[in-house]
Amino acid sequence: MADLDGRTIAFLATDGFEDSELTSPWDAVTGAGARAVLVSAKEGAITGKKGHEATVDQTTSTSDPSAFDGLVLPGGVVNADHIRMDEDAVAFARHFFEAGKPVGVICHGAWILADADVLKGRTLTSYASLKTDLRNAGATWVDEEVHVDQGLVSSRTPDDLPAFNAKIVEEFAEGRHEGQQA
Repeated sequence: MADLDGRTIAFLATDGFEDSELTSPWDAVTGAGARAVLVSAKEGAITGKKGHEATVDQTTSTSDPSAFDGLVLPGGVVNADHIRMDEDAVAFARHFFEAGKPVGVICHGAWILADADVLKGRTLTSYASLKTDLRNAGATWVDEEVHVDQGLVSSRTPDDLPAFNAKIVEEFAEGRHEGQQA
């Protein structure tokens, strides 16, 4: 497994996240040596759709995205729909593309990328119900367990987490990608 010592990875989520899509990648990156930080639109704690409670480390309005080496966007319909309505969260996500930093997105998490206007010319996968939204945002949608496009790692569902976790750790270890642009 790749070594992420010295790297800090942001996880951007709010209430209603898919529990395993936050906890499993979190364990993967911290297990590889990274520091994980939960960034949310609200302070305190957020609760997953199955009841997992996670303590928020920073808010989108005060967090500096340049302090992070990578970003994970977990899914969950409610989480994804609400986080993309926060302008600070959208700007936070967009920063990673502007800076060429790797991003991992799973399931419904890709909705925020459409709002951040970073999908034109990109290829990714997601939960199948998002394919029209992502195509309308300029992306090519594929039905694959995991897809990597210049530092953008995407997967469909919790069933894909083992492949997703392996690829995000690999991409975070590689660091910046010239092709990862807004």
